[in-house]
Amino acid sequence: MTTPDPTRSKDLARIHLAKKELGLDDDAYRTLLQGLVKKTSAADLTARERWHVLKALERLGSKSAQAKRFPGRPAIVPLDKAALIGKIEAFLAEARRPWSYVNAIAWRMFKRNLVQDCDADELRRIVAALNYDAKRHDRTY
Repeated sequence: MTTPDPTRSKDLARIHLAKKELGLDDDAYRTLLQGLVKKTSAADLTARERWHVLKALERLGSKSAQAKRFPGRPAIVPLDKAALIGKIEAFLAEARRPWSYVNAIAWRMFKRNLVQDCDADELRRIVAALNYDAKRHDRTY
């Protein structure tokens, strides 16, 4: 048995608010979904697909599609570290932990004050530690 995704309903609400805000009719909306994720209903989307749809709606000018910033998230991340920071953010969101948790891990493991000060190899090690923690608490991906 799988556990329900706690962000699913919020993501779907944001998608539908953005649709209404942009004035998309059902045909245009379904065409947009089909072009982005090869599906015609937001109910069928995975978490990653919902993220892609929200980003596309945000690029189209929707304010409703914009995510509320996760407190403590690094504002500027170099492109080579962006994917790893994204994975870290996903682990934190799933575990409902703040960015200060990862900053503490960075300090304990590498004596870095902030996670954004870590290099790519150190970020990979932090992702591995968060993955281990997720498995310990039955939050597998």
